Amino acid sequence: MRSVQYGDRTIAYTVQERPDLKAHYLSVDKDQGVVLKGLRLPTPQSDKLVLQKARWILEKLALVQAVATEDIVTGSRITYLGRQYYTEVVVDECEPNARIVFNHSRFRIHVSPAVDRQTAIQQALIAFFRAKAQEKLTRRMRQWSFKTGLAYADFKVRTMEKRWGSCTGANTILLNPNVVKLPYSLIDYVIVHELCHTKVKDHSKAFWTEMSRHLPNWKELDVQISRARCD
Repeated sequence: MRSVQYGDRTIAYTVQERPDLKAHYLSVDKDQGVVLKGLRLPTPQSDKLVLQKARWILEKLALVQAVATEDIVTGSRITYLGRQYYTEVVVDECEPNARIVFNHSRFRIHVSPAVDRQTAIQQALIAFFRAKAQEKLTRRMRQWSFKTGLAYADFKVRTMEKRWGSCTGANTILLNPNVVKLPYSLIDYVIVHELCHTKVKDHSKAFWTEMSRHLPNWKELDVQISRARCD
């Protein structure tokens, strides 16, 4: 791990070599921290790139930390399909645990006063996103498989800590339920990415050529998905 000094703050970062990228990109997330992606660079040059974005990095790190520790309360925003929706939390004595009601304009969460409120809410949200992922991603997988001509053996929704998706050697595609938090453009990127792995298992030139056939703007989307958080 490398680090640079910005004022009285030390910014630690890792380097992820991506020969397929023509430019260098920075991402910040809760688990991986600060990551510089692109072609191999000498340390002084990579340090310079990080320092040029130091203020942005510190802002993102603060935001990630705040989001990771923020309770769900009335007024919170919950992200779904690329949009942030207002949330109302209602203490409901008739509710045995917690229940999510989404009306396409806001989330309304009914929660029992007899349970640990935040734990119950988080469990209800996990169930909500898993159900929506099964519903929406199954249909979209079929559409893209037909459109691209890339066939898969099976599709499953599976929780993954640091990955949006995966394609097994037997061409079973696994997608993180949190994919449904992304806008449709990035949902399609994740789906097409994994479908291309049914044909090319690695990230070789042949893989990215296949991606270009189906998503000509994949490089732009790749940068956006790198900046999004899986969890």
